Amino acid sequence: MTSARRIGAPDAKNRGLLLDAAEQLMLEEGYAAVTSRRLAGKAGLKPQLVHYYFRTMDDLFLEVFRRRAEAGLRVQDRALESAQPLWALWRFGTEPGFAKMTMEFMALANHRKAMRSEIAYYAERFRERQRVALAAALQRYNVDTRDVPPVVWTVLMTSISRFLVIEQGLGMSGGHAETVAVVENYLRRLEGEPRPVEG
Repeated sequence: MTSARRIGAPDAKNRGLLLDAAEQLMLEEGYAAVTSRRLAGKAGLKPQLVHYYFRTMDDLFLEVFRRRAEAGLRVQDRALESAQPLWALWRFGTEPGFAKMTMEFMALANHRKAMRSEIAYYAERFRERQRVALAAALQRYNVDTRDVPPVVWTVLMTSISRFLVIEQGLGMSGGHAETVAVVENYLRRLEGEPRPVEG
């Protein structure tokens, strides 16, 4: 009887180096550049160590995604707890690095069912936290949400901000300035001028 292959500890330093290197490769060259050989080279490790810490490349991608998603949830939670949660959500969605990574994971999910399920799971967590924060903010600002419920606000704000970043990455800009002006003028009416980001 064969024994199960040994896997490195989840908190091992080399494992963290591999996850960091995978993120960097995805941001710089796209997910297709993340091979065990390229990944090991970027991390300064031997290629065999990739499969010592991750049984498959799918396991690696899932762990990169989970780590990034958990960090994103923490950042978003802090932003939504700020004095200007609407501005915070808008800024969060227009951060180019976040949008680029999201696109890489979406492309990866086209080929990997497990990734698709994980993205959906985390996306629902992001959206629910956004909905709760926006519902409280809109109530505080006396906004009637019967016609446009808080969850619709979250979909609109995150979709518009993310799509603008994606189009900018493609070199497109038509309608962007006008769209940003409409959104930001509305945010100013509710929350005033955006304050500097803390910390």
